[in-house]
Amino acid sequence: MGKFTFEATDANFQTEVLKSETPVLVDFWADWCQPCRMIAPIVDKVAEKYTGKLRVGKLDVDSNPNVTMTFGVSGIPTLILFKDGKVAHTIVGYRTQDRLEAELKRFIEPVNA
Repeated sequence: MGKFTFEATDANFQTEVLKSETPVLVDFWADWCQPCRMIAPIVDKVAEKYTGKLRVGKLDVDSNPNVTMTFGVSGIPTLILFKDGKVAHTIVGYRTQDRLEAELKRFIEPVNA
């Protein structure tokens, strides 16, 4: 995990993601997935940039099949934004940092709100 991300698992998903008062972006990934490796540093930068406004978890699909199946993740990387315990937005595939942030901004409280 990066300095600004946490490990999401089948065991902690309810507590860390669904019950979070802060929006949570979950990066569904696998070690063998090249596009997952490509987007990982971008996800880490987003986690750092939005500290306090967005929590970012990384969930290894191979180690956590229950959450992966529950949310219908069939292609990776898949990023799912959870807000108030519900899926707010889903992104499948690689995105540049600018495109990723553009898709997430409407779900994240403005810094100067």
